[in-house]
Amino acid sequence: MKLLTTALVAACAVAWTGWAPAHAQAQIPNKPKLCDNPRQMDGFKTCADVDKAKAEGAFVLYSTDPEQGQVKLLAAFNKMFPEIKTSYVRLQAGALYAKVLSERQAKSYLVDVIQISDMGMILDFQRRNGFRQYVSPQMTAFKPEYKSTPEGFWTWGSIIMAGIAYNPNNVSAAEAPKKWEDLLDPKWKDAINVKVSNSGLQHGVWYVLKPILGLEYFKKFAENKPRAFDSYVQQYGRLVDGQDKIIMGAQYSGYIEFKAKGAPLAFVFPETGVPAVSETYGIVAEGPHPNAAELFMDWFLAPVGQQALSDALLLHSPREDVPAPGGSVPLKDMKLLFPADWNAFEKDRPDFAKEWDRIVGARR
Repeated sequence: MKLLTTALVAACAVAWTGWAPAHAQAQIPNKPKLCDNPRQMDGFKTCADVDKAKAEGAFVLYSTDPEQGQVKLLAAFNKMFPEIKTSYVRLQAGALYAKVLSERQAKSYLVDVIQISDMGMILDFQRRNGFRQYVSPQMTAFKPEYKSTPEGFWTWGSIIMAGIAYNPNNVSAAEAPKKWEDLLDPKWKDAINVKVSNSGLQHGVWYVLKPILGLEYFKKFAENKPRAFDSYVQQYGRLVDGQDKIIMGAQYSGYIEFKAKGAPLAFVFPETGVPAVSETYGIVAEGPHPNAAELFMDWFLAPVGQQALSDALLLHSPREDVPAPGGSVPLKDMKLLFPADWNAFEKDRPDFAKEWDRIVGARR
């Protein structure tokens, strides 16, 4: 498995520019592909041309998920299709979206499927005709709100949620925060970490809690001087090492992962609820391996692929027939707080990034 190394482009250089697709030599037209008789594979059905996918011999994924989990997921796909070599690029949502927009503006088509954890960016990319419509045989298993309208442009691949995490070796259960408001206590000054503003999940935390707790809440939260990091691996690592005491907006899958390894951690589901967003997948228009992209999407959206995702990244599937990751709370037992209006969520991002950067000291 090969990790693609590419220079990180600045989000502000290309994000939300006037890019439009201009690559006229697409191997598969940007229109729905339907089939009456999907081919039965080992554990899933596909409308992809499997022989052509194998002949392409490669598949490239852009994703926001941590590298070690991404490697495991793609290894599961590669095990079933060893003829298809897989590779990936991992960045936070904002940086990843800026990268793909920059590439397309330069008429450089390098990615087959993209996963972004910010629905605002997904909707923007759809408006820019960045996705190629492909109606997978797996679409019927997903709720209407979990896929594009019309369907086939993008589909939720997982649901991620954020709560509060702490190390019980450094914070007792009695003094640990029980609700979001408890994080305003001055005793947590210089002891809290969060994600950077490029994170789709952190944007979700801000967006759904702001109308509940008020903007004043975040102004007071800033007084505790939270530190921002790119990945939940860094966040939980600092908690385990004792560098920080609390994670605000802690990604639940990260907690499950570290807890399974024996790390001293505790997770809090505040009564108010836990902010939640999707990790959304779609085939990119003009991608270099269109048949392999279709084959991957059919595999990934099927129970076999969703189980591989759960095993690799401990993420919750939107499919009701795929169990929650081992040792985790099922979705039905959580009070999930989703943004009510994804278009408004998209428009909110610039304001969020500006304010969040101020909160974490990245902007004055």
